[in-house]
This record gives sequence, structure tokens and C-alpha cells, in this order.
Amino acid sequence: MKIKITADSTCDLTRELIERHDITITPLHVTCGEETFLDGVDITPDGLYEKIKAAGKLGATAAVNVQEYIDVFSRALKDHDAVVHFTISASMSACYQNACLAAEELGNVYVVDSKNLSTGIGHLVLDACEMAEQGVDPAEIKRVLDARREKLDVSFVVDTLEYLRKGGRCTALAAMGANLLKLHPCIFVKDGAMGVGKKYRGKLSECLAAYVKDRLADPDTVDPRRIFITDSGVSEDIRAAVEEEVRALVPFEEIIHTRAGCTVSCHCGPGTLGILFYRK
Repeated sequence: MKIKITADSTCDLTRELIERHDITITPLHVTCGEETFLDGVDITPDGLYEKIKAAGKLGATAAVNVQEYIDVFSRALKDHDAVVHFTISASMSACYQNACLAAEELGNVYVVDSKNLSTGIGHLVLDACEMAEQGVDPAEIKRVLDARREKLDVSFVVDTLEYLRKGGRCTALAAMGANLLKLHPCIFVKDGAMGVGKKYRGKLSECLAAYVKDRLADPDTVDPRRIFITDSGVSEDIRAAVEEEVRALVPFEEIIHTRAGCTVSCHCGPGTLGILFYRK
């Protein structure tokens, strides 16, 4: 059976990984001012930051619509027996609902609610690619990954709360207090929704070092197969320092650096970095 793996642009996988596994990406819509773009197609995160700065107001994102999903799935089904598609968490976007409506119309499309974002989705997508290449049935791929998503450990530390504040995800008072105290909150994903965890204080580089130590404090509970280090725009020195810290704590078989796409960057702003991995 020939299976096509597709995913929303929020999976934040690198171009190299997308091409290696022949993954089809469905881009979300990103709006800034009067202009609307397709995430990763006709705008990059750095380009988005420039437009936000010029406009003086935050951008917005919108889900892939039903017809767009129908178009993508229909093309895939021309030379594949089935499609397995991964969406951003249903509690964060209408993508899952829209993909399910498209799947019902076409048949042979299996939609997985990742209950996650960014490379938390990416982990599931890569696992699905491996299973599809091994000839696993699409219904079984969905069943396995519906269960495996519960083992994901997804979190990130933000440099500024301004983007989350402007997007209505924290109060102006909280953002002001965090900025004055030089606080960098850890945002985590649980049960498909974002929550605020530990708040780190000080320089971003020092906060990230403490964050990595906290997340990997119990290496016996960590699945060492793969970890993503995903950021929305940090210096190479910070990326290298985080990887060094990760390597010192857990002997991961694979460490993958990725840049967050426009959807995540729009809501979190530059200077955000997270480590995303599986628990055993």
C-alpha cells in the first residue's frame, strides 16, 4: 500500500527532512496589515518580523480551509492509496476540524490531531514516514501515533511576552512585570493546550541553560532516539550552547535544529527556543 504523509506548516520540519521523506505541507495563512501570505511559501519568519515592525501591530494566523485540504488530499490520492495528515492541536486552530471535513468527503484520508505544535508535530510526522516506508497500514499509523503523542514533551522559553500579550495570551500587566524583572517564562503544551510553567530570570542564554537542565533532569525517563532544538530566531552561539548542554545530559541518537515557521513565530516572537522530545 502506497501512503502519502502530509502535515500542516506548523510542524516546523526542515526543507531537507520534508524533501527526504516526500512530505506534503499544507500552509496556514498569515496576515499582517492588509496583506495575507502562506506560511513558508511566500513569507519567511524574518520577513514577517519586518512587516510587523513596519506595521506597528502583530500579525494574525488563520487555518487551512476545507477546500485547500480537499485540493491537497485529492492530488495525493491520484497516485497513493491513502493519506495520513497531521494538524496542529485542535484546541489551537480549526485546522483539524477542516481536515476532517475534507477527509469525510474524499475517504482514505486519516487525520491525526497532534494535540501539539511545532516540532512536537514534527516528531509524529517523522514516525509516520518511517512506518509508511515499512508498509504499515494507515489506520494502524493513526492508532499508534494517537497514543504516542501523549509521550511528547514539548516546551519553549520566550524572550519577550509582547507577542503573546498582543495576541491575547497574557495580560499587559504580566508582560510588563516579566519585562521589568527580566523574566523568561517556560511555555509548555499539555492535553493540546499551552500553559505557563517555570519563570526564569536573567539573560536569555543563562535562562535557556537552566531550562534545558530542568527538562532533562531525569534522563532515565527520556527517549534518546531524537530531540528537536527549535527556535524562532536566536544567535548561532545560543543554538550551539543549547546543543552542548543537551549532549552533556542525554546521549540522543539524533539532534535536529529547526527554525520555527511563521505561525509559531507570529505568536511567540523572536528569541523563543524549545527542546522537544519523547518521554519513555
